[in-house]
Amino acid sequence: MSLSRNNPAHAADAPAAMPAGTASVAVHIARNGQLQAAQDQVAEEVPLALLYNGEPHVVMMATPGDLEDFARGFSVTEEIVAGLDEIADIHIVPIPQDAARGPIAAGFEISLRVPAVSQQALQQRQRNMQGRTGCGLCGAQTIGEALRIPRRVPAGTTISLGALKRALDALRQQQQINRVTGATHAAAWATPDGLIVSLREDVGRHNALDKLIGHLLQTQADLARGFLVITSRASYEMVLKASMVGIPMVVAISAPTAYAIRIAEEAGMTLIGFAQGDRHVVYSCPGRLGTPAPGATP
Repeated sequence: MSLSRNNPAHAADAPAAMPAGTASVAVHIARNGQLQAAQDQVAEEVPLALLYNGEPHVVMMATPGDLEDFARGFSVTEEIVAGLDEIADIHIVPIPQDAARGPIAAGFEISLRVPAVSQQALQQRQRNMQGRTGCGLCGAQTIGEALRIPRRVPAGTTISLGALKRALDALRQQQQINRVTGATHAAAWATPDGLIVSLREDVGRHNALDKLIGHLLQTQADLARGFLVITSRASYEMVLKASMVGIPMVVAISAPTAYAIRIAEEAGMTLIGFAQGDRHVVYSCPGRLGTPAPGATP
C-alpha cells in the first residue's frame, strides 16, 4: 500500500505511473499504536553542477527534471547572460553514483557555452561555490553583489479578480510531483484570463522559478501578458528574478518580505501575497487588478 498526500492518515493505491523526479521508498506508518509497512513516494534531490565554457560555477541541489529549462532560466536571472541568444550550447551529462561513497545521489553536469565576455565577468564575481537547495544568494561575497538592482517591468495587462481566483484554484491540481510527495514548490504562468499554461516544480522555490522562466523564454512567451503564481513566500530573490525578465505581476500563496515589497515597488511590479481562492493581499502597484464587482466586500 502507498501513502496518500491528500489524506496521509489513510492508505491509498499507488498511481499507475509516478511522475519523474520522485522515488518510492519503504516506510513504516505508526497507526493506533502499531507500525505498518508501506510504500511512500518522495521527491528526488540531486546535485547539479553548472559549468560555463568548461569552468565550474556552482553546484545546486534540485529535482532532476527540466534541466535545460533550469540552465537557461538560471543563466538569465543571475545575469550571467543577457538573453538566450548568448547561450550557444547546453550539454547535460549524468554523473553516476559513486559506490565508494555510499548513498550519495547521482547527479548531472550541465555545461553551457557563452560569450567570452560573459565568462570573464563570471570569473570576476568569484562565485564558485556549493549551493543549498534553491539558494538564492549562494556565493555572493559582498552586499552590493547580492542585492542587485531590479529592472522596471512593463505595464502589462489588467488582471481580473476572477482570473486570479481561477489560476489559484487550478494550481494544486497541476502539481504532479507535489501531489504524491508533498515536498516540492511550483512556479506557474497564467494567461490574463487565469488559465495556467506552464508549470515547473522543484524542491527549491528558486529552482522551480528558474525552470519556468527558462521554459517561457525558450518558447518566446509574451511575459507582459499574464502573471506568475508561486507556491512559496515572495522573498527578495523571487521578485528580483521575475523583474529580470519583465514579469509585471507576482502572486504568492504565502507572505512576502519587506525587502521584496520594496523591490517590487522599485520595479513597478504588482506583488500579491497570501493568495488563497478569492482572498489575497496586494502589497504593491494594485492598478493592474480589475475592480471587484459592485457590492463585493474589499
